[in-house]
Amino acid sequence: MKHLEEKRRRTFDVRAWSLVLLAFSAILSPGGLSRALAASPSLGSILPRGGQRGTQTVLYFNGGRLSDTKEILFYYPGITVTKLEVVNDGQVKAAVKIAPDCRLGEHAVRVRTASGISELHTFFVGALPQIDEKEPNSEFTAPQKIPLNVTVNGVIDNEDVDYFSFEAKKGQRVTAEIEAMRLGETLFDPYVAILDMKRFELAASDDAPLLGQDAVASVVIPADGTYVVQVRESAYGGNGACRYRLHVGTFPRPTAVVPAGGKLGEEVEVTFLGDPAGEYKQRFKLPATYQEKFGIFAQDASGISPSPNPFRLSEFGNVIEVEPNDTHAQATPAELPCALNGVISKAGDIDYFRFKAKKGQIFDVHCYARRLGSALDSVMVLSHFNGGGIVGNDDAIGPDSYFRFTAPEDKEYVISVTDHLGKGGPNYFYRIEFTPVKPKVVLSIPKVALFSQERQTIAVPRGNRYAALISGARGDFGGELVIGAEGLPKGVTVHSENMAANLDVVPVLFEAAPDAPVAGTLANIVAHHADPAQKIHSAFSQLVELVTGPPGQSVYWTHTVHQAAVAVIDEVPFKIRIVEPKVPLVHNGSMNLKIVAKRKKGYNEAITIVPLFNPPGVGSASSVTIPAGQNEVLFPINANGGAPVRKWKYVVLGVANVGNGPIWVASQLATLEITPPYVAFAMERAAAEQGRTTELFCKVQQQTPFPSSAKVNLIGLPAKVTAPELQITKETKEFTFKLNIDKTSPAGQHRNLFCQVVIMQNGEPIVHNVGSSELRIDVPLPPKQNEAPKAPAPAVAAKKPEPPKLAAQKRLTRLEQLRLEQEEREKAGREKK
Repeated sequence: MKHLEEKRRRTFDVRAWSLVLLAFSAILSPGGLSRALAASPSLGSILPRGGQRGTQTVLYFNGGRLSDTKEILFYYPGITVTKLEVVNDGQVKAAVKIAPDCRLGEHAVRVRTASGISELHTFFVGALPQIDEKEPNSEFTAPQKIPLNVTVNGVIDNEDVDYFSFEAKKGQRVTAEIEAMRLGETLFDPYVAILDMKRFELAASDDAPLLGQDAVASVVIPADGTYVVQVRESAYGGNGACRYRLHVGTFPRPTAVVPAGGKLGEEVEVTFLGDPAGEYKQRFKLPATYQEKFGIFAQDASGISPSPNPFRLSEFGNVIEVEPNDTHAQATPAELPCALNGVISKAGDIDYFRFKAKKGQIFDVHCYARRLGSALDSVMVLSHFNGGGIVGNDDAIGPDSYFRFTAPEDKEYVISVTDHLGKGGPNYFYRIEFTPVKPKVVLSIPKVALFSQERQTIAVPRGNRYAALISGARGDFGGELVIGAEGLPKGVTVHSENMAANLDVVPVLFEAAPDAPVAGTLANIVAHHADPAQKIHSAFSQLVELVTGPPGQSVYWTHTVHQAAVAVIDEVPFKIRIVEPKVPLVHNGSMNLKIVAKRKKGYNEAITIVPLFNPPGVGSASSVTIPAGQNEVLFPINANGGAPVRKWKYVVLGVANVGNGPIWVASQLATLEITPPYVAFAMERAAAEQGRTTELFCKVQQQTPFPSSAKVNLIGLPAKVTAPELQITKETKEFTFKLNIDKTSPAGQHRNLFCQVVIMQNGEPIVHNVGSSELRIDVPLPPKQNEAPKAPAPAVAAKKPEPPKLAAQKRLTRLEQLRLEQEEREKAGREKK
């Protein structure tokens, strides 16, 4: 393993090299040679992976297409960029100042360039001074010496084991906590141990419930002397991307907290559990506004914990269990709404709480345990006091329990909680929240591919458009939603139709003025009910899967942000628009939307067109391409018989290579109208022998008058069966196709015949696919034996073919045809005998 500083000096990691090669090939392409335009950036890594608060440090952002970097976007306060320097297209160097009161732990980061916004990565802030791992330190007998209360930045290569030695006094609390999987770079499952010089493990950890796949080992030092921290991958794996931050010091490291939440704006006293020095209390002033991901840090004279204990913020107060509370009679009393807090302190423990509820009261009942870093796999049961159970749950949200409770009558009830496997201990804490049901909606940008960050940001070229699909997960309400955005960059406007009551997605168009400044913000995507009288809570949530892997594409580490990254980027050399159709798309019909590109002089790259969203019942091509040097393409769409009848706003995206990579733009929101078909056909079935002709009869039902004639073609005919194109008018009630069947046409039952009807209106076609029929082709009966062949018919001068006629002589019904065919077959059979 090379020295960490050497790794930091590397310009690119493996992923960044692949991006550079792609960018280089794009620059060498004919379109790339003529311009120095950049494209959407890609961020592969941030080095170093963390820094100490109250200090200044230099960060290296490695990736691709970074040469026009303008800004580093930090989602949370406390980190300021003081100097930004582009090293080359694959690396940016940023001097940053970390405030003394900057929040410890994980910070979300993106790079904004003049041409786009990068993927989200994370950077960690710690309280301790940082040092680098120095090789060789892979032998227990030759560890790297470190002082206490430092953070070590290191890397684990394959089969690598890193050792660090420190001096400690008897009675000192020493903790080694590692950030590895939480760094969000690769599947790195670490193992940490604290050993004495006889190689005896005083404390060891693989996975800690509080830290996910990361580990923490804590011990009270038994005697003055030298001790060793061992770090490795749990299965002795590793690679150059397995970076870690190891915090070694005398700081407190509780693994549980009770209560595990508190009321907004109040001061709360909590008890920390799981620290090797014993439990202790600490008071915290809670924020007045809700924060989705909030945590508290244990702190004493020896330091502060490197990472927080997750802590719920609530509108309601706490009730803490009072032991003994192991039966209905001993249940801790509570008054709803509230949060119930406690610990399953020993194996087999069951905690009970009692409360009163009135008939018809409804509560959402959540048990927060694993979501807060508890080891508890909760089982929750709500019962009548001194009676039978009403509702219960084991796993609803991961291993945590949840149910909705409606009180059946005015009386007293009891809720119990225990561990699914009957385990217990200080780390088996819980928080049960009883909350009234309130309407809410959670907005997000749906992913276009599994675990992908593609098109998860909003980059709008100056004088152009970009569109994003916004989803809305409604809870406990219905109706239309009005979608908007707050805190957009100057010059950006947002356009959207309402999210329909029966849908959970809607396309939203962002448009930048030609003179909009090139800038970026973290914006709030919001929603409110179309009925102003209905009040709902709206929140935006964007989940980023940072580490995935086996088995079964498991997700090991994620980060969730609650603002959307939006930027105005440089003008690009193309726009697209939909030529708005002048006719509707009918049920079971199809249409070709014309997509037109407007190019700047000299820009000739191919432009790929993709749909952003198809309304219910509407299908389309997955993509079409405007060829290089051309300006338009037809985009096929269709509607099934269940498509809602209404006008929709329809938008497509276009992506093309600009300089050294892709740039996305959007069309306008064009109106697409869905209507019922203008005509309906009742088609009878037809039958004939090979080499014969037959007729297929159709009855016409006019549903919408149309001004001129319509062309009708029979679709789905088997090989070598032909039927002429016919024309109908709004007065046509019925017509007949004459089918010519070749003697080699395949015999059998041929289904899925239908009529394609093309009605011209406003100079554009309305294409219908209507009716349904079948054609049976039979093999002719063989001729009778010894029967002389018939003399050929005398030659007749060819006549000029007459056009098909819609009206015909009296025709047989289908039943009459079948009877006649049967009679002919029976007669032929008798003659054969």
